[in-house]
Amino acid sequence: MMGLMASEETRTMTPPTVRSAAAHDAGKPGGTSPRAWTMRLLVLGIALSALNLRPAITSLGALLEEVRDGLGMSGSVAGLLTSVPPLCFAVFGVMAPRLARRFGAGAVVCAGMAAIATGLLVRPYAGGTAGFLAGSALALMGIAVSNVLMPVIVKHWFPDRVGSMTGLYSMALALGTALAAAVTVPLADTLGGSWQTGLALWAGLAVAAVLPWLPFVRGRATPPGAQEEAAGKTQTPGPAPASASAEHARVQAPRLRMARSRTAWALAVFFGLQATAAYITMGWMAQIFRDAGVPAGTAGLLLAVTMVMGVPLAFVIPRLAARLPHQGPIVLALGVCGLAGYAGLYLAPAAGAWAWAVLLGVANCAFPLALTMVGMRARTGPGVAQLSAFAQSTGYLISIPGPLLVGVLYQHSGGWGLPIALMSALMIPQMAVGFLAGRDRTVEDEAAR
Repeated sequence: MMGLMASEETRTMTPPTVRSAAAHDAGKPGGTSPRAWTMRLLVLGIALSALNLRPAITSLGALLEEVRDGLGMSGSVAGLLTSVPPLCFAVFGVMAPRLARRFGAGAVVCAGMAAIATGLLVRPYAGGTAGFLAGSALALMGIAVSNVLMPVIVKHWFPDRVGSMTGLYSMALALGTALAAAVTVPLADTLGGSWQTGLALWAGLAVAAVLPWLPFVRGRATPPGAQEEAAGKTQTPGPAPASASAEHARVQAPRLRMARSRTAWALAVFFGLQATAAYITMGWMAQIFRDAGVPAGTAGLLLAVTMVMGVPLAFVIPRLAARLPHQGPIVLALGVCGLAGYAGLYLAPAAGAWAWAVLLGVANCAFPLALTMVGMRARTGPGVAQLSAFAQSTGYLISIPGPLLVGVLYQHSGGWGLPIALMSALMIPQMAVGFLAGRDRTVEDEAAR
């Protein structure tokens, strides 16, 4: 899910001239159009990288009980651990465009995959909770920069196949998310029952993702902004091309004061609350099932089912939402599924485990709906970019305390009643602000200077 978010965030924040500039350069003799083998290598690199953007999180969720016992970790600290991903995404993701401008996007993604591999290999053997947190943060830093930059690379190198390449990227990300949840426990059992081995083995997948990017470290794929600048410097005198006009319009577009817009705030809170639910699910759902008596391997499969639900629905929900003048009914339908899933977890967590996993997977598809509404609540490309930055950055910050609070409640109450009540309670304001965000209006009418 979080990979789709990064993809859409970059998609809205990338200037509209990227496609035309890349196509212009591709047509020039000696331009940036790569040879066929380079294109194939890029496709492989994108797919392998996307596979690595969630196993660090969902593999830990599947083995959280063993990690807590092995490190003597309290429930509160475990909650902190499940809050680290959104914090790292908010902090390190902001650095990605600047790093790409300096070193090249391909080089930064390569370094990101290396950071993931190193963090995943080091954290199980770091010797304590602090070392485990540091290794996790290193891996998540690599995930954060790759989340932001990989869609930029797709737009730069595949300007005529953005849709199909983004689909490949999204499906690979969902596959990696579900795969880590499903097979981490069985693989750990096969390899001797060590949780350290079960977590560290995912470093091998990250190492494999480093290799396709190595040729691009020296070549330094030009970031889109630099590509536009280069195209502008080499153009011949005469009437300004369409791309230059679009760039001029982009530069001249007024900045919007998003804090003045009720719609922007509704979207930001909706985004943050749905992200809170997603991180709680990834970090704690397998443990809820295990505490209810579900075997560890089956609990991992249940988490995988929840994650996999996002693959088909991420294609269906945005199309449906785009046809409706008001997206509020979809928000309410997804919220009802979430409330039903939480009720099931409370009343009969083991007896109806598969049904609750499916319902919560449907509820978590509030994520692609939020991204769709970001694109619909602004009239212009610059407006969408500014709204996306405001809603997602604010939403990431909102999502940080939720998993931590669940861990604190679990530790001090000794059960899952209070944490599940918290999850259910958060669903109510999520439905309310989502309904408000779904109204047919634009932020330009509310946030212009």
